[in-house]
Amino acid sequence: MIEQLRIYEIFDGNKAAFHARFRDHAARIMKRYGFEIAAMWEAKAKDRTEFVYVLRWPDEATMRESWARFMQDAEWAAIKERTAAEHGRLVGAIEERVLRRTSYSP
Repeated sequence: MIEQLRIYEIFDGNKAAFHARFRDHAARIMKRYGFEIAAMWEAKAKDRTEFVYVLRWPDEATMRESWARFMQDAEWAAIKERTAAEHGRLVGAIEERVLRRTSYSP
């Protein structure tokens, strides 16, 4: 089991649209491809707002394959295009980290 940390820069002017898109569409479509969302947060970091979430995966190969399939999903592509046209760019910089637990992790 591995976990994946995802950090998205989001914009205060349209963050409600971002959260609606993630909640109503991205999370639903991600389930089709085996995504297990462990938790989600909104955070402030210096001069930006961030959406932070953790995914659980059986292994890194499954993670990469699932992400590739999700990013090619036609429904997701159409939703991203429509919401960008309505609200502008919803996500700025994206950071990702694959997390492997230490032997002494609780």
